[in-house]
Amino acid sequence: MTMNFYDRIKYVATRIPYGKVATYGQIAMLCGKPKNARQVGYALGHNLAGDEIPAHRIVNRAGLLSGAGAFETPDMQRKLLAGEGVDVVLTDKGWKINLKEYGWYPSMETAEKFYQIFKEE
Repeated sequence: MTMNFYDRIKYVATRIPYGKVATYGQIAMLCGKPKNARQVGYALGHNLAGDEIPAHRIVNRAGLLSGAGAFETPDMQRKLLAGEGVDVVLTDKGWKINLKEYGWYPSMETAEKFYQIFKEE
């Protein structure tokens, strides 16, 4: 099966654990395209990677919730994260989560598995 970049986004994003978040850049890097963080955001915002993606678990590199326009309501991402036990706090820059506490940091073994899967396509 050939996986395009959007298929890869779906594959990686659906593996973000409940109660954890990843950044657009992390997703791009794990998909083998480390400079394509904006394309990850575009794909999520335009539903190019499918419906089953837990897009609420993907935030920007500072931990800010930046995808409000892609959800049914502007506060939906915050509510979904809070429902998973993720503390979301309002800062002067917007709603933010603590990446040190709630960030998903997959092991090297997991990253290598992704690499092998995408390499074999």
